This record gives sequence, C-alpha cells and structure tokens, in this order.
Amino acid sequence: MSRNTLNALAARLGAQLQRRRLKLAAAESCTGGWIAQAVTSVSGSSAWFERGFVTYSNEAKKESLGVRSAVLSRHGAVSEETARAMAAGALARSRAQVAVAVTGVAGPTGGTRRKPVGMVCVAWARRGAAPQSATFRFRGGRESVRRQSVAAALRGLLDRLGEGR
Repeated sequence: MSRNTLNALAARLGAQLQRRRLKLAAAESCTGGWIAQAVTSVSGSSAWFERGFVTYSNEAKKESLGVRSAVLSRHGAVSEETARAMAAGALARSRAQVAVAVTGVAGPTGGTRRKPVGMVCVAWARRGAAPQSATFRFRGGRESVRRQSVAAALRGLLDRLGEGR
C-alpha cells in the first residue's frame, strides 16, 4: 500500500463528499492522525474535512468523544463497539455529517490471543443512521498495519457513499 494509493483514495473521497456537500470527521486511535493527514494532503480538503480527533488513550476516548466507560470495560478499546462509539462521538462533537473511527493493535507489542497484533476495528457513521463497523486482521509491521487501516477506513467511506472500489 503506497502513499500514492492513500492519496488517490483521499482525493476520490474528497470529490464524493464535496459533490454531496458533506463534511467528514475522523476519530483515530492506532492510526494516530494518519487519516487526517491523508485527507488534508488533498488540496481543497478544507471544503469537506471538518476535524480529526486523535484519542489514543481510553481517557481521551471518554473525554474527547464521549465513549462510555462501560463500553470500554465490557468490550475493550479494540472492539467494534468502541469504534462505533468513537464514530458516533465524532459526529456528536463536530459539524460533520460523516465520520470514521479506527482503533486497533498496530504492534509489534500489545497483542493478545483474543486481540492479536494486526486486529483493527473501523466504524463509519452518518448523521441519522446507526454506525456500521468491521474488524480487519492485517499482516505486517506497525507501519504496514497502520497504512492498511487508513486505506480500509477510506475505502469503507467510499463504499458507504456509493462509489465502491
């Protein structure tokens, strides 16, 4: 997955959002702001990218996005439930109509048998609709897992906006 691929995905996403007059918010944990970096690399992205939240710790997820302690206690930071709560929180705390959230284990440490390195949960939300989510199992080192996570997040947004791959 090259930087050019991410740039192309971000440009396609921007065109779709701009055509629909929608703004995007991103809530990121394991990607550490990489989604925001990818979309803001597109000239004119201020027309369709509203803001990003980097919420690496559980406290940040609670404080910045309103993720409930019970969700984190019951499901853990790396779960579809937490990703959906992050996406919903990004919508609630922004002026965006569309949000994406990513949380996962990029490695090389931090993995468990239940949640191994490479497990990443992504959620997509749109105002007025229930968030959708998916769990991915990526291979490779930390940078590769993070890059694949960004690509999955952007592709998921394109799919939900009707463009597909």
